[in-house]
Amino acid sequence: MNSTESTETMQGSTFSDTGPVPSFTPHMIEVTTDDIGLNLFKGLYAVLPAYNEELVIGSIILRTRQYVDRVIVVDDGSSDRTAEVARLAGADVVRLEHNTGKAYALLLGLRRALETGCTLAVMLDADGQHEPSEIQRVAGLVSIGKADLVIGSRFLDVNKGIPIYRQFGQKTLDLFTNIGSKTKITDSQSGFRALSRQALGNLDFKSDGYNVESDMIAHFSELGLPIMEVPITVNYNVPNKHKKNPVTHGVGVLTRVIDMIFYRRPLIMFGIPGFIFVAIGLLAGSLAFSDYYATSRFSFGISMVSMLGLVMGMLLIIAGLLLNTLLMIVKERKV
Repeated sequence: MNSTESTETMQGSTFSDTGPVPSFTPHMIEVTTDDIGLNLFKGLYAVLPAYNEELVIGSIILRTRQYVDRVIVVDDGSSDRTAEVARLAGADVVRLEHNTGKAYALLLGLRRALETGCTLAVMLDADGQHEPSEIQRVAGLVSIGKADLVIGSRFLDVNKGIPIYRQFGQKTLDLFTNIGSKTKITDSQSGFRALSRQALGNLDFKSDGYNVESDMIAHFSELGLPIMEVPITVNYNVPNKHKKNPVTHGVGVLTRVIDMIFYRRPLIMFGIPGFIFVAIGLLAGSLAFSDYYATSRFSFGISMVSMLGLVMGMLLIIAGLLLNTLLMIVKERKV
C-alpha cells in the first residue's frame, strides 16, 4: 500500500476546469454492486476533512488504507493532535492554520488528490460515521465508468439507527436539493462519495461549510455529469458526536439550498407563489361578486384581498419569467 507521510500548511486555492465537459444527461439510478470485484482500484485516493478528531482519526486512516492507494487528511485548524496522529497513521496531511469549514477543507483535499495523480477519489467523514469497508461499493460504479459522482445513501436500504428527527430533516433537504438541481437523490447530505477524475477537474463552484454536499450535486447536475447512488450503513455512535447543533446545521443548509433554487430555477420559486396569489385573488373576486349579486353591495375587505392577490400574483409571475429569461441568456453565453 502506497502512502505519503508529509505535513503542509496551505491557506488558499482556486479550482478550475481542466477539460471539456461531456454531454451527459444527469440521472440517478438505484443500483446493486454484486458484479463489482473486491480488487483495489488503481489510483484510488481517500480524502478526509478533519477537525479535532485525534481520538478516532488514526484507526479510520489505518482501516481506510486497506482499500485505497493514499489517504489525504485536511486538518482544518484543529486544536488537538489530529494532524500528528494522522501523519503517524500514514496519511498525507494538509494542515490549515485556522478553521475554514468543511467545504473549503474538502475541496482543498480533492484538489490535492487531483494534483498528485489521483484517478478516482472517495470522500468520507473522519469521525467514524462511515465504514471504510464500503469504499469499494461506493467507488465501484465510478471505476467502471458508469458515473462521475456516486453518493452513498443511507436511505436506499433499511434506515436502521437513523433518528426520526434526522430522517425528517434529511428528507426536507433532499426535496429542496432535488428541486434546485433537477435530480432525484435520496440522500443529498451524505458525505460518503466517490468522484471520477472528470468530476475532480470540475470543482469550480462556490460553497461554504456544510452546504458543500448540496452544492456539489447542483453543480455536477448542471454540467451533465452522471450521478448515481448506492446503499451504505452509518454509525452515529461516535466519540465526538455532532460538532454543530442539528437544527442550526439543517436551517443553514436549507437556507443555502433555497438561495440556490432562487438562482437556478426562478420560474418555480416565483411562478408557483404567483399562481397561488392569483388563485386567491380570483377566489376572493368571485366571492365579492356573489355577495354583490345577493346584497347589491360590494364587500370592501374581500374586494381588497382579490385585488392584492391578483396584483401580487401577476408581479411574481412576471418576475419569474424575466429572471428565467435572463438565466437562459447567461447560460447560452457561457456555452
